[in-house]
Amino acid sequence: MTTSFSESLRNATWADHQSAESEGYLTELMAGRLSEHQYGEMVAQHYFAYIALDGVSRELARHPVAGRFVFPELYREPALERDLATVYGPGWRERITPSASTRALVARIRATAGWPGGYIAHHYTRYLGDLSGGQFIRMELQKIYGYAKGGGVDFYFFDELGSLPRFKTEYRSRLDALELDENERQRVIGEVKLAYRLNTDVLAELFHTVRAAA
Repeated sequence: MTTSFSESLRNATWADHQSAESEGYLTELMAGRLSEHQYGEMVAQHYFAYIALDGVSRELARHPVAGRFVFPELYREPALERDLATVYGPGWRERITPSASTRALVARIRATAGWPGGYIAHHYTRYLGDLSGGQFIRMELQKIYGYAKGGGVDFYFFDELGSLPRFKTEYRSRLDALELDENERQRVIGEVKLAYRLNTDVLAELFHTVRAAA
């Protein structure tokens, strides 16, 4: 039986996914050991990353291949702005800057505007994670910080999608429908692994900042 591309992708990158989930910053965050502003640092880095990712989405919206993975209802910038305003107050824009690792991630995301497979790799890495493990993170953050819908964890709410399991099934079917030769499949898998590493680097830098402030 032939393994579908979505299954191959998941199997080939599972260790990278696990490594990202076990990063020290997330461990501290989920244990409730970080201040609200220390949590806000992650929100800020997400903000810069998603401006880049959703910007490339808009550029590729009419592309015959990449366009099948462009869902405006996924765009995160407005939700992240609400979250940052909740955490930092109305002056939040003056309080946030992209870290070195975030700048590296953003540069790589922007470079995929010229390679649909690379764009799909980063889109898959971020959004499928947000729709899966991200939902557990949201629930824990609501318990820890007392956030309600409207600011704080709006990043994790995807009400416009309806059923998240149904959406993820449809998303994977679109992955499986991609007409990629074996070389391109391996190239996309390699980019997903790189995307996980770059995102993990962002968390590692956040953890270093937290430890330095302790």
